[in-house]
Amino acid sequence: MRIALIHALRHSPPPIEAAFARAWPEAVLMNLLDDSLSADLARAGSLTPAMTERFLTLSRYAVGTGAAGILFTCSAFGPCIEAVAAEQAPRPVLKPNEAMIEEAVAAAREAAGGRRPRIGLLASFAPTLQSMPPEFPADVELVPCHAEGSLAALDAGDGATHDRLAAEAARRLGACDVIALAQFSLARAAPLVAEATGRPVFTTPDSAVRKIRRLLGGG
Repeated sequence: MRIALIHALRHSPPPIEAAFARAWPEAVLMNLLDDSLSADLARAGSLTPAMTERFLTLSRYAVGTGAAGILFTCSAFGPCIEAVAAEQAPRPVLKPNEAMIEEAVAAAREAAGGRRPRIGLLASFAPTLQSMPPEFPADVELVPCHAEGSLAALDAGDGATHDRLAAEAARRLGACDVIALAQFSLARAAPLVAEATGRPVFTTPDSAVRKIRRLLGGG
């Protein structure tokens, strides 16, 4: 079964491919990358109709190759992905964060024991902290945190500095019930983030693979 993975950051393919290897190795993966999307969003400051059309074009190409489902790994483009999901229904089209949000919210509610749950949202790509919070339910208190400089370090090939900066930023989230990592590329820093905060850490790749496998009847 072919799954299309559509990326806006070149760091995203390795973590999602590793998650598929762990949880659904039988899936046939194809990767589509347009790393100009994230740069254009950073320059524009907000999503545009032209960006939505680019997402639709990418998804149409993926479907034309025989993809049974589409998983986007670019977390700052929620409305664009929603447009794709509406056009491609009933074919499964997943936002990168939706499965992780479901799991993190459930864990936070359980940990909160009746009070309002607090979820720390750690991002290496700052625009995500504007686009992603509306995806969380209203009864959750969301604490956003930007790991400044971490993405630049990863862009420069310095994964160790990326992970260290993510963990240092995450220490500000220690009062939260759980930590959610917004970028697929942040998954590599999960062990250090957990060590720095002492909190459960949820990453997007493994949650996403579990959900799309379930939706497509992959067991």
